[in-house]
Amino acid sequence: MSHDHSLEGRTILVTGGAGGIGSPLVSLLRNRGALVTTLGRGAMPGRHIRADLSTEAGIMEAAEQARQLAPQMLFNIAGRQYFGPLEGQRQTDLLGDYLVNLVAPVTLTQAVLPAMKQRGRGHIINVGSVFGAINFAHFAGYSSAKAGLKGFSQALRREVRGTGITVCHIAPRAVRTGFNGPLVQRFAALTGMAQDDPVYVAHRVIAAMQTGKAETVIGWPEAFFTRLNALFPGLVGRALAANDAKAASLFTQAAPPAATPTTIMPIREETHAR
Repeated sequence: MSHDHSLEGRTILVTGGAGGIGSPLVSLLRNRGALVTTLGRGAMPGRHIRADLSTEAGIMEAAEQARQLAPQMLFNIAGRQYFGPLEGQRQTDLLGDYLVNLVAPVTLTQAVLPAMKQRGRGHIINVGSVFGAINFAHFAGYSSAKAGLKGFSQALRREVRGTGITVCHIAPRAVRTGFNGPLVQRFAALTGMAQDDPVYVAHRVIAAMQTGKAETVIGWPEAFFTRLNALFPGLVGRALAANDAKAASLFTQAAPPAATPTTIMPIREETHAR
């Protein structure tokens, strides 16, 4: 499978282009000559598809627009996150989180695949999270949706083998963006959670696409712990127990904020907390 490193003139669709990772990524792609179309709930400059990925109707509309655009590359970056006890999340928000984080990227990929297969080349880039491989307490919905995105990427990669289509899954750790609300920032301070620069992460995402690398985990020792968790989840669970207790203390001290998502995806999708 060959990988052309040039982005000049490439037709690219990016979801979550207004977010912390998406915004610098779109700038990098356009600076390299790519014809980028963003997709999101609010208005954005340049080529843009307006659709709400937190609803089934919005996803169907986005998929039809994506099918007509027939991009050579699809970057699934849009994300939503809730941090808190599972029982404190509103059911409508929980459903919306799964729609944005998992159903939307799968459906958009389904929409663009036929044209990619016809051309004999294409790139699907799914930006997940370290939380999809190391499933954290108080991020149950987010972690499970991102685990699903990782599994989807692997399954699709096997399905399109030999077609000229690459499927890349990138799992950043925490990124310094507005996606991380006040409670997540308090959690990061309590646990010493590292946060990467979003421009650095955007560069890593492009590099993974250009090399066709199947799996990329951004951050050390997170890259090591994702492998360890796959083999010895009980061991990692015990190692995380102290941090889980620190997270729980945030909600016993401040019960009201626990009942609302840290990001409800207002007008602009934000990406990504790890």
